[in-house]
Amino acid sequence: MNDTFEDRLLAELKAEIAAREVRAHTPRRRSVRTRVLAGAGIVAAAAAAVAVPLVAGQQTPAYALTKNPDGSINLKINEFRDPDQVERDLAKMGVHADITYLPLGKRCAYGRAPVVKGDRTSFAKKDLESKDPAVQARIRRATENLASSKAIRPKNGITIHPEFIEPGQIVMIEVNENPVEPDPGHPGVAWQFSGRLTEGPVKPCRVVDDPSAFDVGTATPPPGS
Repeated sequence: MNDTFEDRLLAELKAEIAAREVRAHTPRRRSVRTRVLAGAGIVAAAAAAVAVPLVAGQQTPAYALTKNPDGSINLKINEFRDPDQVERDLAKMGVHADITYLPLGKRCAYGRAPVVKGDRTSFAKKDLESKDPAVQARIRRATENLASSKAIRPKNGITIHPEFIEPGQIVMIEVNENPVEPDPGHPGVAWQFSGRLTEGPVKPCRVVDDPSAFDVGTATPPPGS
């Protein structure tokens, strides 16, 4: 399967809507306020995601942060450790971040943090489930203009654009590592990430299964990533 950045983003949108529909139809105690989705348009929160087929060698530092002339910041991860230190170093560069490392096939449960206004967009459920290439292309174009898609991009590792981050916003990034490192004879996804903006607060990660992660086993990243 050869998923693009937009394909993964669309999958995240569909997963979020499915999770919300389950919650909406699950009986709850009276003391808990149930959120109801009304109308044909469904509000979905986007999380930019991409699968990456290779990991750097063992002799390099765990990660590298580079400030570019245009003000953007490159985050390249070589070993999946010390996420707290990544957060501290990003803070020194003016970016408040929440970094989480997980095994491939796991993710944090939805609802960790509220979405930002710039990530709210309405798609009809029938459009999200449509197989029509024209409809899918229209949805992908819309996702490119979301706040999180502008601020967090799959280029040169992970590229953060502070100019699209409002004061008080937090960059949430989840990175998933494949414990079996791919090689030329056995290609596959070595790691993938998802990212979005939030104004917080951010709840602790509740780890849940993500079987769809393995659907991109032979994915290739978009150009320049």
